[in-house]
Amino acid sequence: MQNAIKIIINKLKQLVSKLFKRHDPQIPYIIIAIIAILIVIVGIYSFVELTKNLKSTTLAQFDTTVTEYILTHRNPTLTNYFIFITDIGDVYGYLFVFTLCSLAFILILKKWQYAVQLIIVIILALSSNIILKKIINRSRPELEHLVTIESLSYPSGHAMTAMAFYGFLIYLFYHFKMNLILKLPIILIFMFLIASIGISRIYLGVHFPSDIIGGFIAGIIWVVLCALIFNLFEIYKKSSKP
Repeated sequence: MQNAIKIIINKLKQLVSKLFKRHDPQIPYIIIAIIAILIVIVGIYSFVELTKNLKSTTLAQFDTTVTEYILTHRNPTLTNYFIFITDIGDVYGYLFVFTLCSLAFILILKKWQYAVQLIIVIILALSSNIILKKIINRSRPELEHLVTIESLSYPSGHAMTAMAFYGFLIYLFYHFKMNLILKLPIILIFMFLIASIGISRIYLGVHFPSDIIGGFIAGIIWVVLCALIFNLFEIYKKSSKP
């Protein structure tokens, strides 16, 4: 994926460079950055437009069916497990994982910029989630909540942040030069955490399934766009060197 992104960026750069070859050589990079920002804006706008159908009968039936199925599996063991998992998808959980990953990035890989990139991704996910919740203003399910929650429902902040944070870690680890026997379990653990955090919010009665899906979609958007922008910045730095 990283090579494909770089090829696309270089193609765009060559195309834009031809159009602006008599101007500042940095203009192509600026234009590509603007295009990336526009993609974010259009993506959020499209996402908000899509969510206007949240009150449709079809989606309501989907939410009800999936929720009822998950709630039929409630038991003390699963409840303790999902409360633990949903806590992993909260502030202290991310601080713990971020600290471990940052130490590995800095001490082992000597790449402190990966830690910075991870911070940027999660900040973007958290801030945009707050904005989207206020715009959409969807109330929580009228079910028994097994954990205390006060914010709005759509999109799920836990699902969106989990997808952005662990999704970006998956992207990073996928491209690390490390033993596949070690790399694969790490990626699978991150994928499992994303899925578990999403399911936990439905199980605990604080989200509709469509909240989780919306959160996952929004999180994926940030992973892809941040990967694009970070690769663009890397190519810019390399091409700027004499």
